[in-house]
Amino acid sequence: MSLSEWDMIGAITHVPTVFFYRSSTSTRLRTTDSGLLDHLKDSLARTLVKFYPLAGRLEPIGRGRFDLDCNGLGVLFIEAEAQTTSLDDLGDLSCCTDFQPLIPEVDYDRPIGEWPLLLVQVTKFGCGGIGLGFSISHAVVDGLSALHFKNEWARVTRGEGIGTAPYLDRGVLRAGLPPVSRQPRFDPAEFQRPPVLLPDGHNRHFCMHAGAKPYHHETTVAKLKMTKTKVQMLKDMANAGGRTPSSTFDGRPFSTYETLTAHTWRCACKARKLRPDQPTSVGVCVDSRRRTSPPLPDAYFGNAVLDVKAAALAGDVVARPLGFAAGKIRKAVEKADSSEFLSSAVDYLKNQPDLSEFQDFHAEDDDVDDGPFFGMPNLGVISWLRLPMVGLDFGFGKEVYMGSTHEFDGDTMLLPGRDGDGAIVVAICLRVDHMEAFKRCFYGDIVV
Repeated sequence: MSLSEWDMIGAITHVPTVFFYRSSTSTRLRTTDSGLLDHLKDSLARTLVKFYPLAGRLEPIGRGRFDLDCNGLGVLFIEAEAQTTSLDDLGDLSCCTDFQPLIPEVDYDRPIGEWPLLLVQVTKFGCGGIGLGFSISHAVVDGLSALHFKNEWARVTRGEGIGTAPYLDRGVLRAGLPPVSRQPRFDPAEFQRPPVLLPDGHNRHFCMHAGAKPYHHETTVAKLKMTKTKVQMLKDMANAGGRTPSSTFDGRPFSTYETLTAHTWRCACKARKLRPDQPTSVGVCVDSRRRTSPPLPDAYFGNAVLDVKAAALAGDVVARPLGFAAGKIRKAVEKADSSEFLSSAVDYLKNQPDLSEFQDFHAEDDDVDDGPFFGMPNLGVISWLRLPMVGLDFGFGKEVYMGSTHEFDGDTMLLPGRDGDGAIVVAICLRVDHMEAFKRCFYGDIVV
């Protein structure tokens, strides 16, 4: 199966998530049932009949490109126990930042063609609860497709069968086909690497494309809750006076996503104490499912997201009104809002002699300097605000919490609050020496 260009750029490693379930005696299937693991394995096998690409392997074909070999080698299913630990011992799961032992680990020292595309780990706690951890290849699916698979597996486990089969034909994104144009009308700057730190005494433009990546600084993770009231205060700030022409557009107020991403970007610039003339960018994901012409099928199973970058000088992000940064983010997203842009981007990638420079391997090897890096002085922000991330019921009730891991400086995720009260959680990974300053700015910079 040919992969599309969207599959073969950006992160091609695995995305980790974990779902927590408490023991229940009132559900048809119980987490303490002796046959639970066999039942989960059987339902997983039956689900993979329809989602068979996940049971295959990536096959390198040269020039930084891959095919998906649907060879049926299978997925890795891990059984784990934490019998001396209860879910309560983990405390407030929304504040827990170390889920790594509960998520299956990929052996990236092995050749890429041997990596399982899906790994599942069921961890049984002493209280009867379980943790259901996933590692799923980003070279095969994006977040929406991964969630589609998880929901269908849950349906099969409940005995309901597949509800919506995946649409597996990546030809709708011209996978495996030659470019339509050898000289597409596309700005190559869209795929340039993010800025790196300016060393003293060096030319700014040189440093936009060169320099070592700061992988080896110690990082920490914070999950910061923003109440609905605080979110509205931020939106009022962003939509207040002082906006520049680049941020006014058609008069539409800035969205929650644009505002929170801009606020996070500004706070990170402050906490990192970036020079005013330091170029900085924030990478955001744009879902192209409804932006292509014609739109992609609802159940399209693959990557349909494009990473775009909003860029500015740190001094402008910090000193100018919040609407300035929000406007930069909106402008970056709106550039990708046309089918012509998306088609020309595909042609641009198809014409590249090698896609390796557009791939992000840093999740697997800290010594690799190729590919984009959204650490200092940049951020990479992923929004799960519109994804139906809650309510994954395998028959033993809905999860009490869903979390992920964040390992690298600049990794940021926007998550809906658990209580349905309009709150949003910003999960961010930063260098240890920057985190406390970031927290102070994050809450302290909100003014009426």
